[in-house]
Amino acid sequence: MKKFLVTVAVAALAAPMFAQSTPQRFAVIDVQKVLTQSGPGKAAYEKLKKMQDDRMTRAQQMNDELTKLDSDINAKKISLSDDKLTEMQKQLADKRIAMQRYAQDADREIGEARDRELQALEARIKPVIDQIGKEMGIAAIFNKFESGLVYASDAIDITDTVVKRFNEANGTPQPAASTPKK
Repeated sequence: MKKFLVTVAVAALAAPMFAQSTPQRFAVIDVQKVLTQSGPGKAAYEKLKKMQDDRMTRAQQMNDELTKLDSDINAKKISLSDDKLTEMQKQLADKRIAMQRYAQDADREIGEARDRELQALEARIKPVIDQIGKEMGIAAIFNKFESGLVYASDAIDITDTVVKRFNEANGTPQPAASTPKK
């Protein structure tokens, strides 16, 4: 029994020593802010925006062709033979189907490209976050808005530090400090 009490006492005294050796701090990161303010995040956004704009331009061209053919059918409906009218209506239906398929394919391609870009950014930023966590002695870093977190003090938000380090790691110059307007 005496041996047991000594063991419990030693364990109780040793517990604070072990607790002090592990980090006790927490931090949060606004991932959306990292994506919108870092150089690589901005580059990925621009790449995706260009892809989306290209798809929108092509969709608009297809829509214009569809509208023109529909107008032609309506304008010439009386003077066209039944065979020609049927053929033009079939072309119109085919173009509508092609446009719908194009829109679905474009949405899928853009979604896949977005996912690839986000995965690539995540792979590049993870080492930066890990390094900051180790340097600052942080036990856990949470995604500020996707972790179920309801409140976080600005004192534990390390987003700006992550953006700065991520830009430095990728050779992106820091924005110049803005001077207050008078």
